[in-house]
Amino acid sequence: MLALVRIILMTVVLVIICILSCLYCLLRPFHRNNVYFTAKYLGKVTKVFGLDVEVRIPESVKDISPAVYICNHQNSYDIFTAANAVLPNTVSVGKKSLKWIPFFGQMYWLTGNILIDRKNTNKAMNTIALTAKKIRDKNLSVWLFPEGTRSNGKGILPFKTGAFRTALQANVPIIPICVSNMHKKVDLNRWDNGKIIIEYMEPILLEGVNKDNIRALTNTTRDNMKAQFERLNIEAEQ
Repeated sequence: MLALVRIILMTVVLVIICILSCLYCLLRPFHRNNVYFTAKYLGKVTKVFGLDVEVRIPESVKDISPAVYICNHQNSYDIFTAANAVLPNTVSVGKKSLKWIPFFGQMYWLTGNILIDRKNTNKAMNTIALTAKKIRDKNLSVWLFPEGTRSNGKGILPFKTGAFRTALQANVPIIPICVSNMHKKVDLNRWDNGKIIIEYMEPILLEGVNKDNIRALTNTTRDNMKAQFERLNIEAEQ
């Protein structure tokens, strides 16, 4: 019974947030802070399914902008959990097909997120250049999931290099963000589903990085995030 109530409430709240966000965005479409303001409300939905979310942002990160944020991607709840950690002047990069999802898709587009066609390799490569240009021209930060898909309990999957190439072209640092385990964390019939920790890691400056060694940096960053992921999991379960 609790699960049914939560699903209904979560759906209603999400639709309301999307509609209000769309109306707000019509007053200033694609504004650089539309995503930030909408994310603040999406993040509150975690209370509906009994999650406590702690966000940790070190001082070394707070004054860095623009940047490319990279975060591990676990499941469909990420839209609510990760929303708590979105900083001002940040947009995300998502699949072009998202805009056809009723309410959510229109909100996602109007808030100014960048939509890409993953099925077209040429367009995907052009998206890196386009995203880097938006970062430079509009002083935007970009949030990316370098795994490219949800891990669904498989830990942190291998990273693609697109986020790193984007940061290199835009000449901005990469800031990893690690979210503790979400796999089978939420039981909608359980009142309290525990704690999730989201932690910004130290910025990665790209001095000396080029297209020849970017794969090595990608792999090293993934290894560091995997180690941090495991540490956060232990802490969150205590």
